[in-house]
Amino acid sequence: MNKINTVLILLFVCFSSLAQEVDEKEKQKSLQSSTNLTWDANKALSEDDFIAAEVDYRKAISKSADNSAAPYNLGNAYYENETYNEAFGRFKEAGEASTSKADKHKAYHNMGNVFMKRKDYAKAVEAYKEALRNDPTDEETRYNLALAKELLKKEQDENKQDQDDKDKDKDQDENKDQDKKDEGDNEDKKDQGEDGDKGDEGDEGDEGDKDDKKDGEGDNKSDQKKKPEQGEGENEQEQQQPRPNQLSKQQVENLLRAMQNAEKKVQDKIDAKKVKGAKIKTEKDW
Repeated sequence: MNKINTVLILLFVCFSSLAQEVDEKEKQKSLQSSTNLTWDANKALSEDDFIAAEVDYRKAISKSADNSAAPYNLGNAYYENETYNEAFGRFKEAGEASTSKADKHKAYHNMGNVFMKRKDYAKAVEAYKEALRNDPTDEETRYNLALAKELLKKEQDENKQDQDDKDKDKDQDENKDQDKKDEGDNEDKKDQGEDGDKGDEGDEGDEGDKDDKKDGEGDNKSDQKKKPEQGEGENEQEQQQPRPNQLSKQQVENLLRAMQNAEKKVQDKIDAKKVKGAKIKTEKDW
């Protein structure tokens, strides 16, 4: 019984080894076929036959997942035609299929270039960092990383400035609404004061009718002396009220700050133009 089990185990090991050898041979055959198709695609691309090159690259990719050169070169072809979404997908595929650090570096470097074209500077920074992890000596990638970081900082500063401007505009609107409300309250108080004065004059007139003419004349003279004084009091109150078109101290300060921010924003745009002209370099075909 033990001999039978031993024989079965040996047979199983032999069959497994044979299956692995067959599988490995099939993989090598598929990889070789994929490599040949990649060379055909490269040749077609060098002859400016993009359609034929694309077909051969796709065939090469379908033949073997171990051939990272095919998706990488197809990604470069898409990049040159400014088809950045397709290019990114192929560079990502090449990076995942690559087994060497050099190949991974090239794939992530070009992924960073695609993100730069999209102006997605945060993702470009991460892609260039990954490229440098695989090849820390590449100065071209290091330059692109520095550029991406600078553009990302400018973008963040501009977004923060825009948000600050929105907050200031909101505060100004709230201050204007409050000023209008205060003016309305002051006008109501003024109207109530005038109505009260008129009421007092009427009461004094009623008392004058109850008295004799002499007393009435005396009261009238007294009223005449009081009226100018009351009128002066009302003028002083009117002078203290803010005019409808007059800006408050807070509004003046807000306007000054808004002007300073606008000048700074113009200066930032001038500085940004100096950076935008920098060239983003692209890796060549393998």
